[in-house]
Amino acid sequence: MTSLRYRRAPLLAFAAVLLLVPRTGVAQDSAARLRAAAPESVSSVARPPGDAAREAATPDRPSYDVALRADDDGSHWTGRQTVSFRNADRTPLSSVDVRLWGNGADGCGAPGRPSPVRVGEVAGGTARPLTVDCTALRIDLSAPLPYGARTSVSFDVSIAVPDRVHRFGRDGAHRYLGNALPLLSVHDAQGRHLDPDVGFGESFHTLAGDFRVVLDHPGTLVVPSTGTTTRHAGAPGRTVTTGVARGVRDFAWAAGPFRSRTVTTPGGIRLNAYWTATTSPAGVATDLRDAAGSVDAFGKRFGRYPYGELDLVMSDTLDAFGNMEFPGLVLLWTEPEGSAAVHEIAHQWFYGIVGNDQFTSPWLDESFAQYANQLYYREDTATCRDGQGAWPSDTAALTHPLTYYAGGHRPEYVRVVYWRGACALHDLERVLGGPAMTAMLRGYVRDHWLGVSTTADFKRAAQAATSKDLGPFWTEHRIH
Repeated sequence: MTSLRYRRAPLLAFAAVLLLVPRTGVAQDSAARLRAAAPESVSSVARPPGDAAREAATPDRPSYDVALRADDDGSHWTGRQTVSFRNADRTPLSSVDVRLWGNGADGCGAPGRPSPVRVGEVAGGTARPLTVDCTALRIDLSAPLPYGARTSVSFDVSIAVPDRVHRFGRDGAHRYLGNALPLLSVHDAQGRHLDPDVGFGESFHTLAGDFRVVLDHPGTLVVPSTGTTTRHAGAPGRTVTTGVARGVRDFAWAAGPFRSRTVTTPGGIRLNAYWTATTSPAGVATDLRDAAGSVDAFGKRFGRYPYGELDLVMSDTLDAFGNMEFPGLVLLWTEPEGSAAVHEIAHQWFYGIVGNDQFTSPWLDESFAQYANQLYYREDTATCRDGQGAWPSDTAALTHPLTYYAGGHRPEYVRVVYWRGACALHDLERVLGGPAMTAMLRGYVRDHWLGVSTTADFKRAAQAATSKDLGPFWTEHRIH
């Protein structure tokens, strides 16, 4: 899968990084408890009864329980995964879709080279043939699930880490397993979200849930992961690493002979840094400094980071890939002169805490992360519409889905989704005023804490923050 990320370069300029290849036992209601801990103790807006309830995103409140065993170098992981879930829709749920995003770059594979992520031995339902280029598996449930009821499905999982430098790939002795775990897809008022991997950006859309992932691996491998991590001795020569995460949309891990260090930010967030032997100490120091500063700063601005700890996985040889955020873990291409940590940490709020359909509305996380990044570095954005912030075409608009860019407008993606989107948010701040913009965004995050937002939701929040008619602003900035 091809994606784009930005890092901070000297003189506060940004350089684009084009990826060369394509991104039981856990409490069922812990996500609800995390929502209750949102800023000012206001949870997601309640959905009224009646017709609106039939539009609820489902299956919701997922709980993933996974046990995997690695081979000698962490290239192959096998085991069993169980996912339980609730039906939030008034209509009985007869099937669920599981996304195998790790197959995005390879699709259905080829003779002698099968898809990297494979599932089998399904229990709790009947599996249909894989679709969407082997990234989607529909499971017909054993019985229709009524509104408000829970059930579970389970299946064997086999993960073969691809031989490429990538967020799901390998780099020397190090393995990166982002987008490797199968995840439940979303079914809502727009239908089943079975969008394809288009080779850039992120096509993901998931609901916040809980994960308990037990990883049995050689003791020579260090395994950072999403969530709170504990380790204990396994069979001779092996270690069992357990990651527990509540209220997250995905789970990622890495494995290899990483060096490590842990620091605690002034705001009380635990940062676990992991890096390869060739990564420069200056690069590690820069990423740690910017990560510590930004996770506290964004916590004050948008609402406290809710997961307690955050893993930074760093390498100086990820230049062919770049950087990527996952809940509680960011993968960073580290260089002494700059850091992508701030942009990726901003994604902990924008897509992580405030979710969105990344295929339909990529601007809702990328533009907001870039805006937050520029705020943190106090960049001068007065002329942001000049140069990279200018519209690249008459058809360009902030609210285009990935199908627009995949359909012949690929060169516009960065210019619009990153640069023009961040520029629009800076312009909105100039319209509302700094304090009002800060208050509006904090309320917007609070009201969608661990939920899902849309462009319409954001426009309503902004309009509620001012007596000015923002209609002309949305038109000027092509926010449709």
